[in-house]
Amino acid sequence: MKTALQNTFRAWVALTFLVILSLAAIYLRSGIAGLNLFIQQWPLSNLAVTLASTSLTWLLAGALLHLLANEKINQNNLWLTAGFFLVLFVYLQILRERFRYGDYHYYLEAATALANGQPLPDTYLYLPLWGTLLRFLVPLGDQGVMIILWLVNIIALAAFYFLLVSVLQRYNFLQPLSVIITILFLLINTPLMRALGFIQVNLITLDLIFFSILVYPKNNFLSALALALAVHLKTSPAVIVLAFLLTFNWRWIIWFAVSFLAIGLFPAAMHGTDIYLQFINNTIALSQIPDTNFHDTSFDSFLRFLNPFFGIQIETTRLMALGAKALLLLATLYTMAQNIHRQSFSKENRLLNAIPALFVFMTLGSPIVWDHHGIFLTLTFLLMLKRIQSPAHWMIFLAAYFLEFMLPSFDFFPWSYGRLVASMAALWLMYATRNNDEPSPFFAFANQWLTKIG
Repeated sequence: MKTALQNTFRAWVALTFLVILSLAAIYLRSGIAGLNLFIQQWPLSNLAVTLASTSLTWLLAGALLHLLANEKINQNNLWLTAGFFLVLFVYLQILRERFRYGDYHYYLEAATALANGQPLPDTYLYLPLWGTLLRFLVPLGDQGVMIILWLVNIIALAAFYFLLVSVLQRYNFLQPLSVIITILFLLINTPLMRALGFIQVNLITLDLIFFSILVYPKNNFLSALALALAVHLKTSPAVIVLAFLLTFNWRWIIWFAVSFLAIGLFPAAMHGTDIYLQFINNTIALSQIPDTNFHDTSFDSFLRFLNPFFGIQIETTRLMALGAKALLLLATLYTMAQNIHRQSFSKENRLLNAIPALFVFMTLGSPIVWDHHGIFLTLTFLLMLKRIQSPAHWMIFLAAYFLEFMLPSFDFFPWSYGRLVASMAALWLMYATRNNDEPSPFFAFANQWLTKIG
């Protein structure tokens, strides 16, 4: 068997080498026109994405053959390795079928404006770092920027797989259970599909947050740097900083302040400090939107939807939205305090008990909560698997999980706001299960069963 696998891998290497040589020969002889004779673009496909997806799938197949041929896959890493290849193979096929992408256009518009010495467009709603970095890619054009960001998201997905498994293990999930939960979570996940489909920055941001959690407190500098980068990419992860502040780790706090300021100086050095005023103006303008959007599951969008039915003035709606978020903040902080006091999720430190509740406010506290923002609630939901004991709580959890991660995006009421309800239900479950001292029966049984068969 080993010899057969080694021969198969050698054949893969030889074939790969021949393909590269043939493409180089055709290009040197006939240029791009020669290559075009060997390429056919389907009407509903994006050629760059098709080529990237096919190439990565081929390389993954080679990597898998290499691991098998050299007996690198064993009983200790079988679940982890199999899950990784399964998830990547599935998503490469799914994303290859998409021929239109969304949010990277907003990034490209901002980067192009900065490259031309113009102000940030009002559609750019992030701190200036991302646009400043992407300005160096502007000469590649629309397709060039798109495919690079597409590849970055694939890398972010691969990293997310390992990071999520590791974070769950940090919360005392055994590796087999962590892997199975991660695989099932990633394979059926509407927010993740939307984030990847729009080439969003969300997955990169969450990777940085998870990395920050994992290396804390062994490496305060890397932890602080990763979270500072996450905040500069998305702004909303600033909420997560509170969990680190509660540890009273002054080295981490100093490193975070230094990292945050140092990163912020880069866009200012490139484009001046006015670029931050432009960001603030864009953020203020965001809160003034008068219309509702069924893909926006924020309090703001929901309350704006009620305006024509109850004759509520838009100014009143904005005050109501602020009031709802203030109540949510109080509920989040109270639930967080209870989880810290009861050590609901971990006996290790305050950080691990504070973070799950804060992810809820990080998501719902924004003036816009698109359906792909639900990916930020990953830990909030998955960690409840070790907390829930009563059948009633299980039914609420499963309903909320279905609405948040499994229900496709809908353009009609009331399904469009199911994710708003689901997020608040998850927060309530954290509070309702705060006094559960023992792990859930599911968690205990799954860990024991998988240990036996592993």
